[in-house]
Amino acid sequence: MAGSHLNRDRNISMMMDLYELTMANGYFRQHSVNARVAFDVFFRKNPEAGGFSIFAGLEQILEYLEEMHFSPEDIAYLRKLNLFDDRFLDYLADFRFTGDVYAFPEGTVMYPGEPVITVVANLVEAQLVETEILAQVNHQSLIATKARRIVKAAGGRPVSDFGARRAHNNDAAIYGARAAYIGGVVGTATVAAGQYFDIPVGGTMAHSWVMYYKDELDAFRRFAALYPDNCILLIDTFDVLRSGLPHAIEVFREMRAKGIRSKNYGIRIDSGDLAYLTKKTRQKLDAAGFEDAKIVISNSLDEYTISSILSQGGQVDSFGVGERMITSKNDPVFGAVYKLCAVEENGEMDPRIKVSEVIEKVTNPGLKEVYRIYDQSGRAVAELIAKKGEAIDLNASDEFIDTERPWKVRHFENCTAKKLQRLVMEGGKRTTPPVPVKDIAAFVRRQLSTEIWEEEQRFENPHKHFMDMTPAYYKMKMSMLSQEV
Repeated sequence: MAGSHLNRDRNISMMMDLYELTMANGYFRQHSVNARVAFDVFFRKNPEAGGFSIFAGLEQILEYLEEMHFSPEDIAYLRKLNLFDDRFLDYLADFRFTGDVYAFPEGTVMYPGEPVITVVANLVEAQLVETEILAQVNHQSLIATKARRIVKAAGGRPVSDFGARRAHNNDAAIYGARAAYIGGVVGTATVAAGQYFDIPVGGTMAHSWVMYYKDELDAFRRFAALYPDNCILLIDTFDVLRSGLPHAIEVFREMRAKGIRSKNYGIRIDSGDLAYLTKKTRQKLDAAGFEDAKIVISNSLDEYTISSILSQGGQVDSFGVGERMITSKNDPVFGAVYKLCAVEENGEMDPRIKVSEVIEKVTNPGLKEVYRIYDQSGRAVAELIAKKGEAIDLNASDEFIDTERPWKVRHFENCTAKKLQRLVMEGGKRTTPPVPVKDIAAFVRRQLSTEIWEEEQRFENPHKHFMDMTPAYYKMKMSMLSQEV
């Protein structure tokens, strides 16, 4: 399997907010570091008012937790800050994460409010890992979700990631390519992502190739001679219809006269009125006998521009999408949070709740299970939150609480339930081997084609997925709220 992280000798254990260290130092000095706590990772809203999001970044989180340590240089730097007890720094010098992690399988379609990751560890360990966990979930889930929207808009036409040069840095480009592949793109132009994650790589040419040779026809001939089986010619350096397309057709005729039958050939347009230009180029390519020549377009594309181009009759075979996908330009903040939900007291995990005037910021307390409920056709109809270890029997006509309309009682007769969280790390060691990114991408496709309602996948006013609770869990949460207000 290809390597799954970027710089194997790079230690990112110090990738944390200072408050995590100052709080950990305080806990260390005032409490036993063996006190266990639980933190949930969840998010509050889908990007761009969508109907769902896609969970990505778990693999990098598990790598981080397994490798987390503080080097002598790290300890020396922390000592210079004059903030930390020497005993705490000695503890960090021998630090290893020894907690348990429960998580949805990477690639799971997820919804606001449900814990996609739960960390159960001693107080200091659980506090120190917050930033890196959120950084991975927030970035990769955002890009995977955006990529899925763009892929859906393309209507079955291939979409490739062209975003590295507009990404916010190297890691954003490479992990963004991974996330975009999970979301449904067919490949990436970013070579490092191909190497690390075994993602198909591809590309065409840049305008500089044509500009260097000055003569467009000569530039096209040189490229075709070098890459006859991947001959996509960029035709908008000077003039698409008057220069680029006629020269491309001439080169295609020369290739055919030499007996060269390219497996992948055509043109790419990177500027101008893409709907109009693709219709005109399709007509001229077909008239010249090159009906199988592909038309590829790029240039600041997203789901909205792609939908618009296709609705106008644009003739496009594939899309190269860059900046608006790799940065999720329209809604660039995912907003997952890491909140304390339980503290061990007398050998039991005692629930904790955060209360806020903003309803969406009230947390779900305690250790819990998340179930996905499926109807007889195999479609997901709701999420169900239950107490940890609570027995669920859908065949017993049990009643469940709609969290947005608690006066409404729901039943799930003739339905099945699947537990979403699973133990992925125990005692600081992962419980299963890494999942190839191709398998994660296939898992996303399978869910969206067979489990998730099409009504949840539309861009405008998508159906809102139901989030329910068992009566026992709902009663416990309401009891805690009544004590706090």
